[in-house]
Amino acid sequence: MATLPGHYYTDPEIFRQEQERIFESMWFCAVRSADLDKPGAFRTVQVGRENVLITRSRTGELRAFLNVCRHRGARLCTEESGQVRRNLQCPYHAWTYDLDGKLIAAPNLVQMPDVDRTQYGLVKVALREWLGYAWVCPAEEPPSFEETVVGAAVERLGDTASIERYHTQDLALGKRISYDVKANWKLIVENFMECYHCATIHPELTDVLPEFADGYAAQYYVGHGAEFGDDVKGFTVDGSEGFGRLPQVADDQDRRYYAITVKPTVFINLVPDHVILHRMFPLAEDRTVVECDWLYAPEVVASGADVSKSVELFHRVNAQDFEACERTQPAMGSRAYRRGGVLVPTEHHIAIFHEWLTSELGGAHA
Repeated sequence: MATLPGHYYTDPEIFRQEQERIFESMWFCAVRSADLDKPGAFRTVQVGRENVLITRSRTGELRAFLNVCRHRGARLCTEESGQVRRNLQCPYHAWTYDLDGKLIAAPNLVQMPDVDRTQYGLVKVALREWLGYAWVCPAEEPPSFEETVVGAAVERLGDTASIERYHTQDLALGKRISYDVKANWKLIVENFMECYHCATIHPELTDVLPEFADGYAAQYYVGHGAEFGDDVKGFTVDGSEGFGRLPQVADDQDRRYYAITVKPTVFINLVPDHVILHRMFPLAEDRTVVECDWLYAPEVVASGADVSKSVELFHRVNAQDFEACERTQPAMGSRAYRRGGVLVPTEHHIAIFHEWLTSELGGAHA
């Protein structure tokens, strides 16, 4: 099986089309809901070519808007995150909006009776909450959330109950690390989808999950989770004991690792005592920011327990993977990779990903 040709990872025009047809047209995991913990808290997120503003309203609901003042197009919130007292005010001409997006004030607005304050409110963006995160879609007609997002978990685990047992929305943030990766987002997705490389670059992971040492992508068999090694006590960097199993996790999920890819930009990793969630933010054809959250039972975080050994395991996996992606990115522009490379049978899920991608882009780009 052939891979995509190299220019899929270097061509600015292909990246522009991905922004339009994928990132702006699908559900994008933007922010952890608990990060916006009170009315007026906001975060801005780049979703394709659109900058999206997510804020919590005065009645407690999350709202999402295009981060554009309706007067003359200035960016409304220029900071990545922050807190406003009551309203959102454009720093250019002081047009002011309430936290539900309605235009409520502007200099000389009373002299313009024809300006409909609702019509000239902020442009709303569709928002859904799932697993304790706000997912947004800038498209005017978003795809089915159940089919494209929840459906990815069902496709991987066999049913929704298997992921709901982790009660991810009720977990507490134990650690967050942001990685600025000098590689195309697709290289990161492809890396996550296969374990052909695991024995080569992931010694700590294969010590905990021995079947990964065979390059066997066990995580992609429906309902199957890679089993911990016999002498492994927990999903930690040295195999030592972690924390108590999350209360609703089933017996047949214990001592197992499950990985879920939610296209286009989310990875979910489930282990008995915590959840690890990656969100990718593709910023250029050769740059992707990955934000990784380690989530634990609230009492674990509240107690001040040392989570460093469980964090360190996947932090090393991340660093190893991202180094491999950065090593690969420069070669995508080489004459040696003009026609692409080749996939081995255990990488067949990458071929499926490539078929999906080219279909979303409307066909092959020679």
